[in-house]
Amino acid sequence: MKISVLGSGRWGSFIAWYCNKIGHDVVLYGRENSAHFSSLLETRKNQYLELDQSIQLSTCLESSVKRADYIIISISAQELRSFIKQIAPHLTGDQKIILCMKGIEDTSGKRLSQVVSEECGCDIAVWVGPGHVQSFIAGIPNCMIIDSEHLTLTKELVDNLGSDLIRFYFGHDLVGNEIGAASKNVIGIAAGMLDGLGYSSLKGALMARGAREISRLIKAMGGHELTAYGLSHLGDYEATLFSQHSHNRRYGEAFVKGEPFEKLAEGVSTVEALMFLSKAYAVELPICQAVHNILYKGFSAREALTDLFIRPVKFEF
Repeated sequence: MKISVLGSGRWGSFIAWYCNKIGHDVVLYGRENSAHFSSLLETRKNQYLELDQSIQLSTCLESSVKRADYIIISISAQELRSFIKQIAPHLTGDQKIILCMKGIEDTSGKRLSQVVSEECGCDIAVWVGPGHVQSFIAGIPNCMIIDSEHLTLTKELVDNLGSDLIRFYFGHDLVGNEIGAASKNVIGIAAGMLDGLGYSSLKGALMARGAREISRLIKAMGGHELTAYGLSHLGDYEATLFSQHSHNRRYGEAFVKGEPFEKLAEGVSTVEALMFLSKAYAVELPICQAVHNILYKGFSAREALTDLFIRPVKFEF
Protein backbone atom coordinates (compact mmCIF):
# COMPACT_ATOMS: atom_id res chain seq x y z
CA MET A 1 0.00 0.00 0.00
CA LYS A 2 1.19 3.50 -0.82
CA ILE A 3 0.38 5.58 2.25
CA SER A 4 0.83 9.31 2.69
CA VAL A 5 0.61 10.61 6.24
CA LEU A 6 -0.32 14.29 6.33
CA GLY A 7 0.72 15.90 9.62
CA SER A 8 4.05 15.46 11.34
CA GLY A 9 3.23 15.97 15.02
CA ARG A 10 3.41 13.34 17.75
CA TRP A 11 0.73 11.09 16.33
CA GLY A 12 1.40 11.68 12.62
CA SER A 13 5.08 10.84 12.93
CA PHE A 14 4.18 7.69 14.86
CA ILE A 15 1.64 6.62 12.21
CA ALA A 16 4.36 6.98 9.54
CA TRP A 17 6.77 4.97 11.72
CA TYR A 18 4.16 2.28 12.33
CA CYS A 19 2.95 1.92 8.73
CA ASN A 20 6.55 1.63 7.56
CA LYS A 21 7.27 -0.94 10.27
CA ILE A 22 4.47 -3.21 9.02
CA GLY A 23 5.72 -3.03 5.43
CA HIS A 24 3.98 -0.18 3.63
CA ASP A 25 5.45 2.44 1.29
CA VAL A 26 5.20 5.64 3.34
CA VAL A 27 5.55 9.37 2.74
CA LEU A 28 5.29 11.75 5.69
CA TYR A 29 4.21 15.27 4.78
CA GLY A 30 4.89 18.31 6.96
CA ARG A 31 4.77 22.05 6.48
CA GLU A 32 8.10 23.60 5.59
CA ASN A 33 7.82 26.13 8.44
CA SER A 34 6.78 23.54 11.03
CA ALA A 35 9.13 23.18 13.99
CA HIS A 36 8.10 19.52 14.31
CA PHE A 37 8.96 18.77 10.70
CA SER A 38 12.17 20.81 10.60
CA SER A 39 13.61 18.57 13.29
CA LEU A 40 12.61 15.44 11.38
CA LEU A 41 14.12 16.78 8.16
CA GLU A 42 17.42 17.47 9.89
CA THR A 43 17.81 14.40 12.07
CA ARG A 44 14.90 12.03 11.23
CA LYS A 45 14.22 12.11 14.97
CA ASN A 46 11.83 13.81 17.36
CA GLN A 47 11.42 13.43 21.11
CA TYR A 48 9.49 10.19 20.63
CA LEU A 49 11.05 8.19 17.79
CA GLU A 50 13.48 7.85 14.90
CA LEU A 51 12.18 7.38 11.35
CA ASP A 52 13.66 4.76 9.06
CA GLN A 53 15.50 6.00 5.96
CA SER A 54 12.91 4.28 3.75
CA ILE A 55 10.25 6.78 4.87
CA GLN A 56 10.18 9.71 2.44
CA LEU A 57 9.84 13.13 4.06
CA SER A 58 8.09 15.72 1.92
CA THR A 59 7.04 19.36 2.11
CA CYS A 60 5.11 19.11 -1.18
CA LEU A 61 1.43 18.61 -0.42
CA GLU A 62 0.42 18.03 -4.05
CA SER A 63 2.84 15.17 -4.72
CA SER A 64 2.19 13.62 -1.30
CA VAL A 65 -1.53 13.47 -2.06
CA LYS A 66 -1.35 12.35 -5.70
CA ARG A 67 0.98 9.38 -5.11
CA ALA A 68 -1.08 7.79 -2.33
CA ASP A 69 -3.60 4.97 -2.30
CA TYR A 70 -4.43 5.82 1.31
CA ILE A 71 -4.18 9.28 2.83
CA ILE A 72 -3.92 9.37 6.61
CA ILE A 73 -4.56 12.77 8.16
CA SER A 74 -3.36 13.71 11.64
CA ILE A 75 -3.69 17.43 12.33
CA SER A 76 -5.61 19.71 14.67
CA ALA A 77 -9.34 19.02 14.32
CA GLN A 78 -10.20 22.70 13.91
CA GLU A 79 -7.86 23.00 10.92
CA LEU A 80 -9.37 20.05 9.07
CA ARG A 81 -11.89 21.82 6.84
CA SER A 82 -9.40 24.35 5.47
CA PHE A 83 -6.82 21.57 5.02
CA ILE A 84 -9.23 19.37 3.04
CA LYS A 85 -9.99 22.34 0.80
CA GLN A 86 -6.23 22.57 0.15
CA ILE A 87 -5.82 18.94 -0.84
CA ALA A 88 -9.13 18.51 -2.70
CA PRO A 89 -7.78 19.71 -6.09
CA HIS A 90 -5.07 17.01 -5.93
CA LEU A 91 -7.36 14.07 -5.11
CA THR A 92 -7.94 11.54 -7.88
CA GLY A 93 -11.23 10.25 -6.45
CA ASP A 94 -9.89 6.71 -5.95
CA GLN A 95 -7.99 7.44 -2.77
CA LYS A 96 -9.24 6.55 0.69
CA ILE A 97 -8.94 9.07 3.52
CA ILE A 98 -8.30 7.86 7.07
CA LEU A 99 -8.72 10.32 9.92
CA CYS A 100 -6.34 9.62 12.81
CA MET A 101 -7.56 12.51 14.92
CA LYS A 102 -10.20 13.14 17.55
CA GLY A 103 -12.42 16.18 17.62
CA ILE A 104 -15.63 17.89 16.51
CA GLU A 105 -15.82 21.08 14.45
CA ASP A 106 -16.50 23.69 17.12
CA THR A 107 -18.36 26.15 14.88
CA SER A 108 -20.88 23.60 13.58
CA GLY A 109 -20.86 20.56 15.88
CA LYS A 110 -20.11 18.37 12.85
CA ARG A 111 -18.15 15.16 13.10
CA LEU A 112 -14.81 15.15 11.28
CA SER A 113 -15.93 12.59 8.70
CA GLN A 114 -18.85 14.91 7.89
CA VAL A 115 -16.44 17.81 7.41
CA VAL A 116 -14.36 15.78 4.95
CA SER A 117 -17.37 14.45 3.04
CA GLU A 118 -18.64 18.00 2.54
CA GLU A 119 -15.37 19.02 0.91
CA CYS A 120 -14.43 15.97 -1.22
CA GLY A 121 -15.89 12.75 -2.62
CA CYS A 122 -13.44 10.20 -1.22
CA ASP A 123 -14.38 7.24 0.97
CA ILE A 124 -13.55 8.03 4.60
CA ALA A 125 -12.58 5.95 7.61
CA VAL A 126 -11.62 6.84 11.17
CA TRP A 127 -8.84 5.27 13.26
CA VAL A 128 -9.47 5.86 16.98
CA GLY A 129 -9.00 4.26 20.37
CA PRO A 130 -6.47 4.09 23.19
CA GLY A 131 -2.72 4.23 22.99
CA HIS A 132 0.22 6.58 23.44
CA VAL A 133 3.18 6.96 21.13
CA GLN A 134 5.60 6.42 24.00
CA SER A 135 4.04 3.04 24.80
CA PHE A 136 3.84 1.83 21.22
CA ILE A 137 7.46 2.76 20.53
CA ALA A 138 8.43 0.73 23.61
CA GLY A 139 6.64 -2.27 22.11
CA ILE A 140 3.63 -2.19 24.43
CA PRO A 141 0.57 -3.30 22.42
CA ASN A 142 -2.96 -1.93 22.49
CA CYS A 143 -6.37 -2.34 20.84
CA MET A 144 -7.92 0.25 18.54
CA ILE A 145 -10.93 0.75 16.23
CA ILE A 146 -11.30 1.40 12.52
CA ASP A 147 -14.74 2.50 11.40
CA SER A 148 -16.31 3.63 8.15
CA GLU A 149 -19.67 3.85 6.47
CA HIS A 150 -18.40 1.13 4.11
CA LEU A 151 -17.81 -2.26 5.74
CA THR A 152 -15.57 -3.39 2.89
CA LEU A 153 -13.25 -0.43 3.53
CA THR A 154 -13.25 -1.11 7.27
CA LYS A 155 -12.25 -4.74 6.70
CA GLU A 156 -9.65 -3.77 4.11
CA LEU A 157 -7.96 -1.35 6.50
CA VAL A 158 -8.10 -3.73 9.48
CA ASP A 159 -6.49 -6.44 7.34
CA ASN A 160 -3.75 -4.14 6.05
CA LEU A 161 -2.98 -2.11 9.18
CA GLY A 162 -3.31 -4.62 12.01
CA SER A 163 -0.28 -6.18 13.67
CA ASP A 164 0.97 -7.65 16.94
CA LEU A 165 1.44 -4.08 18.16
CA ILE A 166 -2.04 -2.79 17.30
CA ARG A 167 -5.02 -5.12 17.23
CA PHE A 168 -7.91 -3.50 15.40
CA TYR A 169 -11.58 -4.12 15.96
CA PHE A 170 -14.21 -3.51 13.28
CA GLY A 171 -16.25 -0.42 14.09
CA HIS A 172 -19.91 -0.40 13.12
CA ASP A 173 -21.11 2.91 14.57
CA LEU A 174 -19.36 5.85 12.94
CA VAL A 175 -21.44 8.41 14.84
CA GLY A 176 -20.76 6.79 18.21
CA ASN A 177 -17.08 6.19 17.62
CA GLU A 178 -16.39 9.73 16.43
CA ILE A 179 -18.38 11.40 19.21
CA GLY A 180 -16.95 9.02 21.81
CA ALA A 181 -13.35 9.54 20.69
CA ALA A 182 -13.68 13.31 20.65
CA SER A 183 -15.56 13.72 23.93
CA LYS A 184 -13.17 11.56 25.97
CA ASN A 185 -10.72 14.47 25.69
CA VAL A 186 -13.18 16.70 27.56
CA ILE A 187 -13.53 14.07 30.30
CA GLY A 188 -9.73 13.96 30.31
CA ILE A 189 -9.56 17.69 31.05
CA ALA A 190 -11.99 17.20 33.94
CA ALA A 191 -9.78 14.38 35.25
CA GLY A 192 -6.72 16.61 35.15
CA MET A 193 -8.61 19.30 37.05
CA LEU A 194 -9.49 16.75 39.74
CA ASP A 195 -5.82 15.78 39.94
CA GLY A 196 -4.80 19.41 40.29
CA LEU A 197 -7.34 19.94 43.06
CA GLY A 198 -6.20 16.84 44.95
CA TYR A 199 -9.49 15.03 44.22
CA SER A 200 -8.07 12.15 42.16
CA SER A 201 -10.21 9.66 44.07
CA LEU A 202 -13.24 11.11 42.25
CA LYS A 203 -11.93 9.96 38.87
CA GLY A 204 -13.72 6.62 39.22
CA ALA A 205 -17.04 8.42 39.54
CA LEU A 206 -16.00 10.72 36.69
CA MET A 207 -15.37 7.70 34.44
CA ALA A 208 -18.74 6.13 35.18
CA ARG A 209 -20.80 9.31 34.87
CA GLY A 210 -18.78 10.62 31.92
CA ALA A 211 -19.44 7.50 29.85
CA ARG A 212 -23.11 7.65 30.84
CA GLU A 213 -23.66 11.22 29.67
CA ILE A 214 -21.83 10.67 26.38
CA SER A 215 -23.90 7.53 25.76
CA ARG A 216 -27.04 9.68 25.96
CA LEU A 217 -25.67 12.09 23.38
CA ILE A 218 -24.60 9.30 21.02
CA LYS A 219 -28.07 7.75 21.20
CA ALA A 220 -29.76 11.09 20.54
CA MET A 221 -27.55 11.60 17.48
CA GLY A 222 -28.58 8.25 16.01
CA GLY A 223 -25.66 6.12 17.18
CA HIS A 224 -25.65 3.17 19.54
CA GLU A 225 -25.40 4.17 23.20
CA LEU A 226 -23.22 1.14 24.04
CA THR A 227 -20.47 2.54 21.81
CA ALA A 228 -19.62 4.95 24.65
CA TYR A 229 -18.55 1.89 26.66
CA GLY A 230 -16.28 0.59 23.88
CA LEU A 231 -12.71 1.31 22.84
CA SER A 232 -13.31 4.76 21.34
CA HIS A 233 -14.52 6.30 24.61
CA LEU A 234 -14.45 4.34 27.88
CA GLY A 235 -11.69 2.12 26.47
CA ASP A 236 -9.54 5.22 25.98
CA TYR A 237 -10.04 6.53 29.52
CA GLU A 238 -6.90 4.89 30.95
CA ALA A 239 -4.80 6.65 28.33
CA THR A 240 -6.60 9.97 28.84
CA LEU A 241 -7.73 10.24 32.47
CA PHE A 242 -4.73 8.67 34.16
CA SER A 243 -1.67 8.79 31.90
CA GLN A 244 1.16 11.26 32.36
CA HIS A 245 1.36 11.34 28.54
CA SER A 246 -2.19 12.67 28.08
CA HIS A 247 -2.18 16.28 26.85
CA ASN A 248 -5.80 16.81 27.88
CA ARG A 249 -5.34 15.50 31.42
CA ARG A 250 -2.14 17.52 31.80
CA TYR A 251 -3.87 20.63 30.45
CA GLY A 252 -6.67 20.32 33.03
CA GLU A 253 -4.19 19.89 35.86
CA ALA A 254 -2.09 22.85 34.70
CA PHE A 255 -5.20 25.01 34.29
CA VAL A 256 -6.38 24.66 37.89
CA LYS A 257 -2.84 25.16 39.16
CA GLY A 258 -2.41 28.31 37.09
CA GLU A 259 0.54 26.83 35.23
CA PRO A 260 1.31 27.24 31.50
CA PHE A 261 0.76 24.31 29.15
CA GLU A 262 1.88 24.67 25.54
CA LYS A 263 0.80 21.36 23.98
CA LEU A 264 -2.38 20.90 21.93
CA ALA A 265 -5.35 19.79 24.07
CA GLU A 266 -8.16 19.05 21.61
CA GLY A 267 -10.74 18.91 24.42
CA VAL A 268 -10.61 22.70 24.79
CA SER A 269 -12.28 23.16 21.40
CA THR A 270 -14.32 19.97 21.61
CA VAL A 271 -16.16 21.14 24.72
CA GLU A 272 -17.51 24.11 22.76
CA ALA A 273 -18.79 21.75 20.07
CA LEU A 274 -20.39 19.54 22.73
CA MET A 275 -22.29 22.50 24.13
CA PHE A 276 -23.61 23.11 20.61
CA LEU A 277 -24.71 19.45 20.33
CA SER A 278 -26.16 19.43 23.85
CA LYS A 279 -28.53 22.22 22.85
CA ALA A 280 -29.24 20.87 19.37
CA TYR A 281 -30.21 17.42 20.66
CA ALA A 282 -31.65 18.50 24.03
CA VAL A 283 -29.26 16.24 25.97
CA GLU A 284 -27.96 17.23 29.40
CA LEU A 285 -24.15 16.94 29.61
CA PRO A 286 -23.33 18.02 33.17
CA ILE A 287 -19.62 17.14 33.17
CA CYS A 288 -19.00 18.78 29.80
CA GLN A 289 -21.04 21.79 30.91
CA ALA A 290 -18.93 22.10 34.06
CA VAL A 291 -15.69 21.99 32.05
CA HIS A 292 -17.08 24.62 29.67
CA ASN A 293 -18.11 26.85 32.55
CA ILE A 294 -14.63 26.62 34.06
CA LEU A 295 -12.70 27.21 30.82
CA TYR A 296 -14.92 29.85 29.21
CA LYS A 297 -17.04 31.46 31.92
CA GLY A 298 -14.61 31.79 34.81
CA PHE A 299 -16.39 29.39 37.19
CA SER A 300 -14.43 28.02 40.14
CA ALA A 301 -13.08 24.59 39.20
CA ARG A 302 -13.35 23.38 42.78
CA GLU A 303 -16.99 24.39 43.10
CA ALA A 304 -18.09 23.37 39.59
CA LEU A 305 -16.55 19.89 39.77
CA THR A 306 -17.47 19.02 43.34
CA ASP A 307 -21.05 20.17 42.69
CA LEU A 308 -21.27 17.46 40.04
CA PHE A 309 -20.92 14.75 42.65
CA ILE A 310 -23.25 16.22 45.25
CA ARG A 311 -26.19 16.78 42.91
CA PRO A 312 -29.69 15.84 44.17
CA VAL A 313 -30.08 12.14 44.92
CA LYS A 314 -31.31 10.15 41.91
CA PHE A 315 -31.21 6.64 40.48
CA GLU A 316 -27.89 5.87 38.80
CA PHE A 317 -29.51 4.67 35.54
